[in-house]
Amino acid sequence: MPSISIHPAVDGGFKATDASFSGGTLVCACASNPVKVKVKGDIAHNHACGCTKCWKPEGAVFSVVAVAPTESVEVVEHAEKLAVVDPAALIQRHACKECGVHMYGPVERDHPFKGLSFVHPERFEESGWAGPGFAAFVSSIIESGYDPAGMDGVRARLRDLNLEPYDCLNPPLMDYIATWTAKKSGVLAA
Repeated sequence: MPSISIHPAVDGGFKATDASFSGGTLVCACASNPVKVKVKGDIAHNHACGCTKCWKPEGAVFSVVAVAPTESVEVVEHAEKLAVVDPAALIQRHACKECGVHMYGPVERDHPFKGLSFVHPERFEESGWAGPGFAAFVSSIIESGYDPAGMDGVRARLRDLNLEPYDCLNPPLMDYIATWTAKKSGVLAA
């Protein structure tokens, strides 16, 4: 039986992470005048994501997405080519109007992730970024047309790749969101 393809950055095994990775430049897929976004510092919470909103390269079932502090993310070339995909969405995904690659997505509303920008690290020119550590919103690939009968195989493949599958975020991030919400409501002391 052929192996289930998840994403080109992880299907063949993820390349070793460089502990000294300190950021780099994300580049869209345009052959000329590409959008370039500088990320100062390392990324965090890198994961495979099955949601229907994240950008995925051609043929990928999942995206690979991480976060960086928004203050560390700067468009350095061809900002005029960017447009927000869905202004009503929590994550304001800025995509290249020509090639469609999502370059960064800041969270600006009052939310536990406010101040973070979502990025697709496989778009870095540099290597050595932290590999994905889990898979989120796994069931959501069904909403993109994936056959529900294949989900056990998808989850098994994710585990083979050391990406524990979750149908939301991983437990530490869910705890973070619940703690932020409890502090905001006054249930827990701020």
